Amino acid sequence: MNVEVEYRGPWPPWPPVNMVELTVGPTAQSFGGTLESSWLSFGEYDIVALLQMPDNVSVAALSMALGRTGDFKAIKTTPLLTLDEGRRALRRASGAPDVPPSSG
Repeated sequence: MNVEVEYRGPWPPWPPVNMVELTVGPTAQSFGGTLESSWLSFGEYDIVALLQMPDNVSVAALSMALGRTGDFKAIKTTPLLTLDEGRRALRRASGAPDVPPSSG
């Protein structure tokens, strides 16, 4: 699971990555997850964190709990598939019936 956050500035006195370790990591742990790594980033979001979470409900709860803190202006979660999961999804999709495009 990839989580991207936009910090609600001004920047705190400690490095923002520590904020992820102090906020996102413990919150993820409370839902059975772990913080694997985090980075500062350029672009729309300030911080990118890689988490291992047990299920999508835990991810939704994590996102809601982080949003409730008021520390983050925006939170984006992206489920990640392993290559094996991607191959299994492709195999499953190839067996789906063909559905004609809608005309609407």
